[in-house]
Amino acid sequence: MSLLGRDLAVDLGAASTRIYVKGRGIVLDEPSVVMRDSVTGRILGYGAEATCGTGGECCRPVSGGLPVDGELARRMIRHFLRKVHRHPFARPRVVMALPDDSTRIERAALRDVAFEAEVRGIELVSHAVAAALGAGVPVRDWAGHMVIDIGCDSARIAVLSRGTVVAATRVTGGGHAMNRSIARLVEREHGLLIDEREAEAAKRNAGSAWKPLHRQVVVHGRDRETGRERSVPLAVHGIYEATRQPVEAIVRAAVDAVERCPAELAADLGERGAVLVGGGALLRGLGRRLRAALCMPVRRSERPLESVALGLGRCAEELGLLSRLRRR
Repeated sequence: MSLLGRDLAVDLGAASTRIYVKGRGIVLDEPSVVMRDSVTGRILGYGAEATCGTGGECCRPVSGGLPVDGELARRMIRHFLRKVHRHPFARPRVVMALPDDSTRIERAALRDVAFEAEVRGIELVSHAVAAALGAGVPVRDWAGHMVIDIGCDSARIAVLSRGTVVAATRVTGGGHAMNRSIARLVEREHGLLIDEREAEAAKRNAGSAWKPLHRQVVVHGRDRETGRERSVPLAVHGIYEATRQPVEAIVRAAVDAVERCPAELAADLGERGAVLVGGGALLRGLGRRLRAALCMPVRRSERPLESVALGLGRCAEELGLLSRLRRR
C-alpha cells in the first residue's frame, strides 16, 4: 500500500493546492507557486518553500483550476504528491476537479499533467459538484441548488440539480480584482503602496459579518513619495465600498444564471438559496448583497476555503459516489 499510495483528492487552485488523503483528511495546503532562478531557470522551490526574493522569479502555473504551464504544473504536483507520501515510487490514484466550462482539450491537458506527475489513475469531478459536496449541499436531490465559488482569479456560479450542472458561468477577476480595488483605495486616500498579500490580509481582517462597519484594520506599505515603510488605519466601510464594482459583476452573473434556469428550478432556488465557497466568500457584506439582488437565502460554507478539497475528498473516500452521480 505504501508503494502504490493511498487514494488522494487534489484541489488544484490558482492560489493554493490542497491534498486530501483517504482516511486522514486534508494533509497539505500550500501556495500554488514555483520559484525559479530568473537567469538559469533552475527550480528553487515549490509551495511554502518558494520564498521569492532577489534572483528568484515566482511563477503560478495554474489558473482557473487548469494548468497554464504544463511543465511547471507537473513538477509542482509531483513535488506535493511525494511530500504527502514520502516515497519516491508512490503511484496514487487521484480525484481532481474539472472546471464546468472547460473544453475537451483542457480536460485532456489536465489528465496528461496528472499522469506525467506519476499517478496511476485519475478521476475528474465537476468543480461545482465538488464544491457543493464539500459545503454539505445534497447534490443528488431533484431540487435546484446554487453554488458560488469565489477564487483568487475568477468567480464561478453554477446551478445544480440531481448531481448535474444545469447552468454555469464564470466571472474573471475574483479575489484578485477585490484586492486590486483595495490597493487602489489605499494609494488614493493615503498615498501608500501595498502588495497583493497586504490587500488580502486587510480584506480578511475586516471580517465577514455585515456589522459593525465602524471598525478599522491596519495596513502596512511603502509611501509613494518617500519610499519609507509606514502603516495607516483603513476603515472597514471603505473596504466595503472599494469592492463594490467586482462584487456587482458577480451579482450580475448570478442573476443571469438564475434567469437561464427552468422555472421550477428557479422556484427551488428561491426556497433553498445559494451557498458561498472560496476565499472571496469571507468578504464583508457579500452575502447580504447577494441576498438583496437574488431575493433568495445565501449562506457561507462552514469551511469555505476547503470546500472543494473536502468535496473531492468525499469522492476519494467513496469512489462509488462518482458512478452514482454519473448514472443520474
